Amino acid sequence: MAIDTTFNPAYGRGVVVTPAASSASTALGRGSKSIVVTNSGAGLCYVATGDSSVTANDADYPVLPSQQVSLGKFQDDTHVAYISADGTTLHIIAGEGM
Repeated sequence: MAIDTTFNPAYGRGVVVTPAASSASTALGRGSKSIVVTNSGAGLCYVATGDSSVTANDADYPVLPSQQVSLGKFQDDTHVAYISADGTTLHIIAGEGM
């Protein structure tokens, strides 16, 4: 299914996280079909979406340093997981569109 609209963020619901060498996750809530991930740090990070048990590893989606990506997700996915061997800072926000 293609999403043909610009990204409409869930204002006020973004989170800032600091990924490290072990996978961690944060809740974003159910219902949205997209997330935007902004890597404002200097380390490479990998992300994955899923339920509360989701974990990330280096086979998941890479988010390069100083880059922003828009990713589709299943609307039932409630969490985003992240991992960064070098450490970094991410801003993650759910929404609709790309």
